[in-house]
Parts: sequence; structure tokens; C-alpha cells
Amino acid sequence: MQQTGSDHILVEIVDGVGHIRLNRPDARNALSPEMKDLLTRTTLEFERDPQVRCVLISAVGDDFMVGADLRRFKSELDHDQAEHALMFEQRVVKFNHYFTQLHRMPKPVILAAQGHCVGVGFCMASVVDFVMAADDAKFMLAYRHIGLSPDAGITWALPRLVGERRAKEIVMFGETIEAEKARDWGLANWVVPREELLERAMAMATRLAHGPTMAFARDKKLLGEAFDTGWDAQLNREAEYISECVASEDHMEGVTAFLEKRKPRFKGR
Repeated sequence: MQQTGSDHILVEIVDGVGHIRLNRPDARNALSPEMKDLLTRTTLEFERDPQVRCVLISAVGDDFMVGADLRRFKSELDHDQAEHALMFEQRVVKFNHYFTQLHRMPKPVILAAQGHCVGVGFCMASVVDFVMAADDAKFMLAYRHIGLSPDAGITWALPRLVGERRAKEIVMFGETIEAEKARDWGLANWVVPREELLERAMAMATRLAHGPTMAFARDKKLLGEAFDTGWDAQLNREAEYISECVASEDHMEGVTAFLEKRKPRFKGR
């Protein structure tokens, strides 16, 4: 196990799983500038680290994330709203790189949410591959409540998850979506008892980390690009990617293990 920590996130690598935990429980894990920088850097490190074959994002405390730190926003608005607005686009564009990294990550990404998963937290949950929600989880996009339009890729991801009309409902009404409803709408894959959330999320992440992660990377690209690719192009891409997988060690191991009636030992190459 490899573990590091900071004031705002905790990081460890265990059995192929790169685990990032939001760590501002006293602030309900509201997003801070330090958290933004650490999330961006750590996610990039996990993308490049061959030890990491699956990524798990969770949070310390009662809530996954309540969104932006509105106390800091108010202070900046009171000081100079024009300057705050001028600099805001630069800050959003900079942090967009984090969501681009989540989207392009060639390894499975699971998010485990408890309590409130609001604003940027909801955006994170929409961009990752899988969401495990505690039975007390509550999802909400609160932008409309403070007079803002959304960011962080949510308007790209949300219609793909729930359809355009339901996405408009989520964005424009800003109502709370309970865990079971989130699963029914396709925002979460699983709902589990709160006390089992972290254990079950880590078990799922470990299962994926031990899988054929080279093939998973191509799964993600094919499925993620499917809405923007025509039929012929998609078939050609499938042929290209499956041929690459046929040449892999994992494919040889999978076929051999099947014939030997044992579990395969995939290495991600």
C-alpha cells in the first residue's frame, strides 16, 4: 500500500486501486482551490501510473460534496464583482482539465457518494464510469438556486445519462434526487446501505483492477464516443480495437484460463 495525505484530500494505492478521498468534512467537502489543484494533479498521476488499474473517488464525513464554497464566493463578490467575474472564466477553464482527465481516463473510475452530492460533486458523478450511492445519498444541481448555468461538463454528460428532457428538469428545477430515484434515472449504478458503502465500493474497484484493463480502456473509448460516431466508423473502430486486444497478454491468458477451467490472472497488457 502506498499512501499520502494533505489537508484537503487523502490518496492511497491499494491492490491496483488508486483511491482519492475528499477530506474537508468540517466544510462538508466544499470545493476549495487546494482541492481543485490536488484532484487535478492526483488524477493525472493515476492516469500515468501503471500500478493504478482502477480509480475510486470517495469522501470523508457525512457528505460527498456540497459543491462550491459559497462563503468564499460571497467574499469575492463583495470585494469586487467585476474582477471576480473577469477571473472566474479562467478558473473554470483551468479546472475543466480535471473533468477532461476523468473523461479520458483509460482505467475504470468509480465514485462512492454518501449524503449530499451537489454541484461539482454531481458533475463528478456524471462524468465517471460507475456510481455507488449510499442509501442516504442526495443528488442535486444547485446552480439555478444561485443564478448560474452549469459547468464541469455536466451539460454534455447529463443528457447522455438521462435524456435531454430529464436533463433540463434536473438543471432548471434544481430539485433533490434521492438515491433510489438516482438509480432509476441512470445517475447511479448501485444503492447500498450507508455503513457498507466504502467496503463495497473498494471491492468493486478491486474487481475491476484485477480485470482486463487494456480491454476496459477500449470499452470506454468505444462507448464514450458512440453517440458522436456513425455506424460504419464505429464498426471500423471496433475491429481496430479488438484486433489490438487479440495481440495482448491478457487475451492469451483469458483463453488459456478458460480452457484450463481456472480464473484468469490479467495484467492489463
